[in-house]
Amino acid sequence: MNHAGISPSPWVQRWSHLVPVGGAVLDVACGSGRHVRWFASRGCRVTALDRDEAAVRPLQDCAEVVIADIEQGSWPLGERRFDTVLVTNYLWRPLLPLLVDRVAPGGVLIYETFAFGNQTVGRPSNPAFLLRPGELLEAVQGHLRPLGYEDGYADAPPRYLQRLAAVREVPGRALPRYPLPG
Repeated sequence: MNHAGISPSPWVQRWSHLVPVGGAVLDVACGSGRHVRWFASRGCRVTALDRDEAAVRPLQDCAEVVIADIEQGSWPLGERRFDTVLVTNYLWRPLLPLLVDRVAPGGVLIYETFAFGNQTVGRPSNPAFLLRPGELLEAVQGHLRPLGYEDGYADAPPRYLQRLAAVREVPGRALPRYPLPG
């Protein structure tokens, strides 16, 4: 899907205040890079990861571009951790634990993708690409602190989504204040 010229997701915008200026952001399955450009414009160091070379090449002016098929090949970024791991409109369950692990201490995971129920309104409709109820919360349990979570229906276009913003707290450090947006 080509996202060029499309505004960042309202969910991503809502939680962007948790991403430090100059922070390292990983956008997984970034496509044409609407969120890559959003975070780059906010002064972040962005890594754009996707298998579609034609889609990501134009992002070289604002991001480190990594072209890899993360479903068929090995993880291309080794043990690197990021201040923010971002995933939108993408689900490959075998990667969930790895993505959670790649959130640096004090960092944030921002995730938004299709959920069960979407098969009744459009694509994707394959259960392999639809989150089960509570699945994102389960994926971070014991690893990250959820700050925001939604699971439900959204209009324009009609779709069922699950959304999560969660942080990796730093042991021994005073609990930071995570301001709620709005």
